[in-house]
Amino acid sequence: MEMKHEDGRFYLEDNDEMIGEITYSTVTDGVISLDHTYVSDSYRGQGLAGKLLNAALDYADLKNLKIVPVCEYAKVTFERKPEIRFLLTENYHKLLKGEN
Repeated sequence: MEMKHEDGRFYLEDNDEMIGEITYSTVTDGVISLDHTYVSDSYRGQGLAGKLLNAALDYADLKNLKIVPVCEYAKVTFERKPEIRFLLTENYHKLLKGEN
C-alpha cells in the first residue's frame, strides 16, 4: 500500500488499484479546503481515512496553509482533536466555538 500525491489529492494504491483518497482545492492564497475523503468498502476499518487526512494535514503545515474542512470526516476530526486546530482558518475557529 503506497501513499501518493498529485495536485488536489492524496491517494492510496494497493496493487495499482486506488483504494482511498482525500481531495483538496485552493480557496484563496494560503487556504485550502478538504473536500472529500473516500476509502473503498473492502479497506474500511483499517485507519486509512486517518492516514489520508494526516498526509493532507502534514502537507498544509509544511506549506503554511490554513484549512477549511468541507467533508464530514475532516470536520469531525477537527472537532475531536483540538491539537490540530491550529491549521484551521481563523473564521473556522469561531464556527467551532459556536460564535457568529
